[in-house]
Amino acid sequence: MRKRLFVVLCLSLLVLASSVLAFAADPGFVNGRFTTTRKITVEVYDRSNPGGSTPEDNFWTDFIKKGMLEKYNVEVEFKPVPRWTEVEVINNLLAAGDAPDVCVTYSYPTIQTYANMGGVLDLAPYLEEYREYLPNLFDLLGETNIYWNQDPNTGTVWAIEALLFQNKKINTFVREDWLKKLGLEEPRTMEEFENMLRAFRDNAELLLGPDADKMIPFSLSFDVGWRADHVIMSYVPNDMSDRDMWVYGFDDRHLLWPNYKEGVRKLNQWYNEGLIWKDFPLYGAGDRTEDNLIKAGYVGSFIHNWDYPYRDGQEGIHAQLRNMVGEDAAFIAVECFPNDAGIYRKYLSAPVDRKVFFPATNKEPLASLLYLDFISSLEVRRFLQIGEEGVHHIVHEDGAVEMLPVVGEKIMNSPANIDYTITINGLDLGDPVLTARSIALNYAGVEAKYIERAYQITSNEARYGINVQVGEIKAQEGMDTALAEKRNNLLAQAIVAKPEDFDTVWDRGFNDYLRSGGQAIIDERAQKYDAMYGN
Repeated sequence: MRKRLFVVLCLSLLVLASSVLAFAADPGFVNGRFTTTRKITVEVYDRSNPGGSTPEDNFWTDFIKKGMLEKYNVEVEFKPVPRWTEVEVINNLLAAGDAPDVCVTYSYPTIQTYANMGGVLDLAPYLEEYREYLPNLFDLLGETNIYWNQDPNTGTVWAIEALLFQNKKINTFVREDWLKKLGLEEPRTMEEFENMLRAFRDNAELLLGPDADKMIPFSLSFDVGWRADHVIMSYVPNDMSDRDMWVYGFDDRHLLWPNYKEGVRKLNQWYNEGLIWKDFPLYGAGDRTEDNLIKAGYVGSFIHNWDYPYRDGQEGIHAQLRNMVGEDAAFIAVECFPNDAGIYRKYLSAPVDRKVFFPATNKEPLASLLYLDFISSLEVRRFLQIGEEGVHHIVHEDGAVEMLPVVGEKIMNSPANIDYTITINGLDLGDPVLTARSIALNYAGVEAKYIERAYQITSNEARYGINVQVGEIKAQEGMDTALAEKRNNLLAQAIVAKPEDFDTVWDRGFNDYLRSGGQAIIDERAQKYDAMYGN
């Protein structure tokens, strides 16, 4: 009996060893380069920028293609995916078996859903086997980001997390010139902010003249949870535990966090006072109507990405506003929503960003990992982020890099080319001090003082997300898109409701969200968190 068990064990070990050898063996990869040309496809976001270049075929893609071919003998083809509907599109591509070899998304539940159906490669064995060929990837992301999503039970790694290098989020912006014109101090409290909005509304003729009827004291979009975050989060208790922060935090707009409803009630009050853009729910992702209203000078304040009004050079809000209104017109970042502890709390993510994964249809996992290593090297990503000296940037005496406005074939379609540097989001010049100095100069036509202020405020008094590894949350599978749509509809409907109907509208929509899968996710996350970490 023992002899038989020994033979079975030996045979099992031989099978395992042969499978490992078969996995590791690639006779076509010699001295760090393929002997025959390999081909991979890589996803790239299409932002449909006015004046932009074709995202899959331009100066930057040519640079990457040339580098990959010369270094590894790998041909790269880029496949565009619309930025603002990327989750839906990547879902369709995965379902059709036509996804690029290297995929990127902000939605991990999408990846998990297809992983459960056998549609995503487990990166764990490849990362272990080929680690020696991936020094740049590991140096940039570290063990933390590479294994951020590793299942503690199975060891699978369905996706690696890009590095959020400048961990910034949003800012509250107000018209500096309107404050001066009305003799108002910069708002520092909720009360002062809403009094400022009323002053904008009540002085529309003074501020806008014949366009007074176009006055928008506070602008918003269909994505209320992102665009009103500072207002709503000021109602969240400061003593919320890490457990509750995670258990109820699967919705990336924090809909389920305590007291969220009261923040939305405040927005409902403002809407019914005529302080919020009345048409905000009508325009979906990628629509430029709101941006055009801001550029035209009709908007007094808004909340958006931390540097939003300063982006896009001559086509951006800062430049267009001054062209259309005057040289004094500008938005400044402000802090004015303290929480119950008097803290201007910002809830920021952990240092993770987009999720990079390989679909099961990927037949070139090594070539794909080498692609990630190539774009992760400091030399390559530095070029992608700042381009050519004298064309894309100039270097100051102190070494700081100032970007130049570029049009034509060498234009960047995204800030610092983040759509090509998919393993890092945020400028990194290899020196933290140099990087910080350069960021303030990195916005063509915008004085450094605006950037420095926005950069400091956006992460002031921040609380960061933590990495919780409890394995798959099965109740969340396939629910990401559906619940996000319900959330967006609930927020918009609650804000535009009559004040006396607010509670009814909110409770009906919120309970529907819970019944539609939200409560099941909460229950499973709570059970698994407590089992892993204790209550």
